[in-house]
Amino acid sequence: MQPYEITEVLNRPISQELLARDLTRLAYVAKDGTPRNVPIGFTWNGSQIVMCTSKNAPKLPALRENPTVALTIDTEVHPPKILLIRGRAELDVVDGIPDEYLQASGTYRMTPEQRVEWEAEVRSLYDGMVRIVVTPTWAKLIDFETTLPSAVEELIRQRDERQRA
Repeated sequence: MQPYEITEVLNRPISQELLARDLTRLAYVAKDGTPRNVPIGFTWNGSQIVMCTSKNAPKLPALRENPTVALTIDTEVHPPKILLIRGRAELDVVDGIPDEYLQASGTYRMTPEQRVEWEAEVRSLYDGMVRIVVTPTWAKLIDFETTLPSAVEELIRQRDERQRA
């Protein structure tokens, strides 16, 4: 997929709505060779998905060995809206709490007092974190109105051909 095609998909209004959500599902291959799919908070900085995790997270050795990942961001309503992204994870170990971690958690419903308590707890727990940065190399938006899964598109094409015959 060409960079301009990825940009076109990610700049669609529905994609932008999905990129403003709280959670994505990060899929990767674990060290034992089996697939993993974990929910994780994220932020979109306009060109990359940024997720943050603890320095001892089990996913980190696997991502160092095989940085190829897939992300799913979707809704819980019908028809679902689904943004699929593929890319390579770059790992960036940082001291303290990355701004992206605080931003990704910023949409959770908390009173100002709860927010202060939560942030103090986070700062007392982590001396540093790892930023998992994914630059999309492929993207697809499925909204079931203007875009469909490729298998469904193929079934519709086959049905239309049968009806014309």
